[in-house]
Amino acid sequence: MAQNILVAAGFLVYRRLQNEIQYLLLQTSYGEHHWTPPKGHTDPGESEIEAAMRETKEEAGLDPIHLTIIDSFQKVLNYEVRGKPKRVVYWLAQLKDSNTPVILSEEHTNFKWLGFKDASELLKYNDMQVLLKEAHAFIQNLGDS
Repeated sequence: MAQNILVAAGFLVYRRLQNEIQYLLLQTSYGEHHWTPPKGHTDPGESEIEAAMRETKEEAGLDPIHLTIIDSFQKVLNYEVRGKPKRVVYWLAQLKDSNTPVILSEEHTNFKWLGFKDASELLKYNDMQVLLKEAHAFIQNLGDS
């Protein structure tokens, strides 16, 4: 009998500030108050990328019009939450205007824009650190500034 898999999606949002690439991390208001990119569960009938757009708007106040979505980068994380399998899909999204304000929902208590090294240190889970490392290399290889 197949178990129901929880499906979630989000964007690893980044911006270029001077010559630095910075990543948006949100601190959860629940559990261990870990840091994470904006993400959330898919609604019935909703595609994963639609869920990523909706969740980024709900959790960080960033509408798709504020973002350049880079769907050529996709990373799927699989892990268990409370004994159930979970699949989370991440894409990259570049903030078009680095001055666009982040507006948090009640699901998060804080946000930070961090360079690669600081963001890596703040991310608690190894698979998130791998996601960040792969995304950072991908962005650097894009070669645009």
